[in-house]
Amino acid sequence: MFVLGFLYWMYNRSLDNSIKFLEEKFGKKQAILDANIKVLKAGYHYGDTTETFRTRYTVQPAKMKPGVYRNIMGNQATAIGLVAASQKAGIDLFFGTYPITPASDILHELSKYKSFGIKTFQAEDEIAAVCSAIGASFGGALGVTSSSGPGIALKGEAMGLATMLEIPLVVINVQRGGPSTGLPTKTEQSDLMQALYGRNGEAPMPIVSASSPADCFNAIYEACRIAIEYMTPVIFLSDGYIANGAEPWQFPTADQLREFKVKYATETNGEHFLPYKRDEKLSRPWAIPGTKGLEHRIGGLEKQHETGNISYDNDNHQFMVKMREAKVEKVADSIPMQTLDSGPEKENYSLLVGEVRMVLLKQLVRWYQRRL
Repeated sequence: MFVLGFLYWMYNRSLDNSIKFLEEKFGKKQAILDANIKVLKAGYHYGDTTETFRTRYTVQPAKMKPGVYRNIMGNQATAIGLVAASQKAGIDLFFGTYPITPASDILHELSKYKSFGIKTFQAEDEIAAVCSAIGASFGGALGVTSSSGPGIALKGEAMGLATMLEIPLVVINVQRGGPSTGLPTKTEQSDLMQALYGRNGEAPMPIVSASSPADCFNAIYEACRIAIEYMTPVIFLSDGYIANGAEPWQFPTADQLREFKVKYATETNGEHFLPYKRDEKLSRPWAIPGTKGLEHRIGGLEKQHETGNISYDNDNHQFMVKMREAKVEKVADSIPMQTLDSGPEKENYSLLVGEVRMVLLKQLVRWYQRRL
């Protein structure tokens, strides 16, 4: 309570809210109430009389657009974004996963939305989870899987399979500290290189990352759109702090969300069906198993251009590698120019951190002196 009062002084804030809270909590225990209020005020006046800081700070209200907001956590926003993408695309969503910190809450949240065509599956391990999602995508659903660093490593071969098949798949990586089991309950944004290059051969994938808890909704929605429109697996990056942190979210209405619809193949695109004949986005057709006349081969072996037959020809392999790369690069044509957030001025930020560290150190020294 003393430190809280000191912080109130440092940031030019009124004590009224905390005093009101204490009155509501300890109103029937006058002695405890009086003691807490006295210590709170003592901390405030300590800052005022000792001149510990050379400067006091005033934090202005956040500049937020007018509108209706709700509080949301990152994993919640991710789950709701997946539901929104499924509804907007007009297809069911299959979520195959294996629990892992800090991604498990996405499974818990999505399991509440069965009425929206959301199917959740807790597999026996990470490999089974991603393979079940690939199977769902081949069957015409939007396949999604989630994990963190160690689990993403296990999913690597199957992600390469989805790249070879060229089907929609969203892979969620809620990052934590590594390597290996690493720091299961600590956050770290250290999986970018893994996301970019963590597969054998040349298997490029679009990568979409969230910048805040609320941004998880927009980022995962965009990841789903890219996966469906470009027939490719997409990696979505979050992290432990974003996943478990919360912020006000000005949620959009359905008509404000970017439109995208699934177009399944319904007829042949030549004398015989060509499963790898491409459109202007270099995407291949999405043919649902059982559609008459659209039978085609799947698997992890290299595909012959257009026909999809197995091919060991060097020139064809090089051509298909470059084609898949060009398709991923073409995603840039459908996204806006990116902007950079420079953050706080380094000098002022460092000054503030240094002063806070010095005050806490002085308090710690005094506490030890009293103990001795």
